Amino acid sequence: MLTKLFVKSQLALQSFKNDERGVTAIEYAIIGVCMSAIVLAVFNGTLQEALQGAMDTISTNITAANTAPAE
Repeated sequence: MLTKLFVKSQLALQSFKNDERGVTAIEYAIIGVCMSAIVLAVFNGTLQEALQGAMDTISTNITAANTAPAE
């Protein structure tokens, strides 16, 4: 889901580069900021827990790799 959101935001940003209509570009930017704020508000706790879990797993794997005997 986050990957799709990232891809769509990148496509929207590319369209902003080519947009000569300033008012429309500003409106889209405001809509994008609002959507980002909503996504962060909804997924803040879940996303933070997922990232923390991933970082813990990575740290554990690195520590295990460093302490493993060499073959």
